[in-house]
Amino acid sequence: MPTPVLRPRDADAVRAELRAVRAALDVPLAFGGEVTGGTLVISELLGTRTAGLRGLTVPAGSGLGGRVVADRRPRLIGDYASERTITHQFDQPVLAEGIRSIVAVPIVVAGAARAVLYAAVRDRQPLGNRAIDVIMHAGRRLTTELSVRDDADRRMRLLAIATGQAAPADGPVTLEDLRAVYAELRDLAVTVPDPALRDRLRSLSQRLEGGRPDPAVSLSERETDVLAQIALGCTNAEAAERLGLMPETVKSYLRNAMRKLDAGTRHEAVVRARCAGLLP
Repeated sequence: MPTPVLRPRDADAVRAELRAVRAALDVPLAFGGEVTGGTLVISELLGTRTAGLRGLTVPAGSGLGGRVVADRRPRLIGDYASERTITHQFDQPVLAEGIRSIVAVPIVVAGAARAVLYAAVRDRQPLGNRAIDVIMHAGRRLTTELSVRDDADRRMRLLAIATGQAAPADGPVTLEDLRAVYAELRDLAVTVPDPALRDRLRSLSQRLEGGRPDPAVSLSERETDVLAQIALGCTNAEAAERLGLMPETVKSYLRNAMRKLDAGTRHEAVVRARCAGLLP
């Protein structure tokens, strides 16, 4: 079994963006952390004077951080102590830091809050719209980074299942698991530069196809790649992104596959391809 790849900590990516925010805004305080199960845990702190914020757990809806987790929208507060739109159960650690004005931005990945970034000042000069712009830009970078990491995790998990190195965490392999693995293997076979590995991935995917193919129906490799993504419920745009193609190219391959399969819709094409043994 190959040595597993060491995955970078998401908290390190959070900290890197906090450094960038603090430098860009020249603010004394920047902090944040990851969201797990709807609860924010503040773990990354830059410029703090006390230990009160470290390890603080903030449930969704509570305080400023919990509010942005629940709403999935950024918030800017001019004077924390007098703010009436948030709960104040975290006043002791926040005010002990002397925080006056503060901005918080949620990092939303696949529709769920994954982290929160804060920037704050201790003086009477409140943060303004520029602070939101800077921290939102950092948030977009972090969203992209976490999305890429999630996709890499998914690919590694599916490849491990396909090669027998791991089983799904929720039990035996299901038909949907196999179909997802099949589409992933075909996707990887297109992107890897090593010809030997590419052939091996193609061979693995063929072992998952739906039995002896119907000799009367023949799809090209790319038509099969596109149809495998459509079978997972992908839109043309999503299939294009996964396969590294233009959306119009995906449409063309899909039309060709539908014509060869005598199918009137994309979903009928998937069903006919499965009946013909061309898809699992």
